[in-house]
Amino acid sequence: MATVRAWLSPFTLTPSVQSNPPNHHPILVPWKAPIPSSPSPSHQVNFNSRRREFLRGGLSLNLILPLISIATEKPPPSQAREVEVGSYLPPSPSNPSFVLFKASTKDTPALRAGNVEPYEFMLPPTWKQMRIANILSGNYCQPKCAEPWVEVKFEDERQGKVQVVASPLIRLTNKPNASIEDIGSPEKVIASLGPFVTGNTLDPDELLQTSVEKLGDQTYYKYVLETPYALTGTHNLAKATAKGNTVVLFVASANDKQWPASQKTLQAILDSFQV
Repeated sequence: MATVRAWLSPFTLTPSVQSNPPNHHPILVPWKAPIPSSPSPSHQVNFNSRRREFLRGGLSLNLILPLISIATEKPPPSQAREVEVGSYLPPSPSNPSFVLFKASTKDTPALRAGNVEPYEFMLPPTWKQMRIANILSGNYCQPKCAEPWVEVKFEDERQGKVQVVASPLIRLTNKPNASIEDIGSPEKVIASLGPFVTGNTLDPDELLQTSVEKLGDQTYYKYVLETPYALTGTHNLAKATAKGNTVVLFVASANDKQWPASQKTLQAILDSFQV
């Protein structure tokens, strides 16, 4: 009689169709897996029913698929380089002791999405551009972000740090293409954006000074804040404007140790910021 052997591997051997003589081992020949064919309608129905069961389990494909995409998608290359900006940025035409940073589509997700107008500001050549976590950069929600995000950030251990924060205009007003004046007074604007200056909260008595600046057709609100409990630093300078569908906030921060020597430098950086 033929001897039957079945192994669970791609190299499974099956018996020969011939009977073997007595006292001989069975003759075995390689088994080849069948070529898969297109699923039959019944298999397709079975798949659809399993899919419905999966959805009834509480997890939606609309939730799972974006997570898979985020996990497997290669992030766009960042231009942030933790080296001194003086090694790659040009001197500022208005003050050659500084360099000029002009934000472009290579720098942030919002600029690539056309959700923020290009902006620029001066920096001391010894400062470094810092990388921003994906969750803070707005990369996951462009161009329809509902909450503010961090555009760019630069830092110097001895002098302080600066960052650009962008907020959807609709978060502050329902008027399309509103100017900063349309949104309200300087005090009203900073009351809404204050937590993004300090990193936590802003009390009204921490606002020391406000002013209004005109650069061409663009209006800017400027602030001086003393924030002893802020995560960004004890001393903060801020500048806000609105353009297109976005409110852009520039923040310069320093701690008590940095502030005495860097106050004038941070003020010069703040003054140079424009959209």
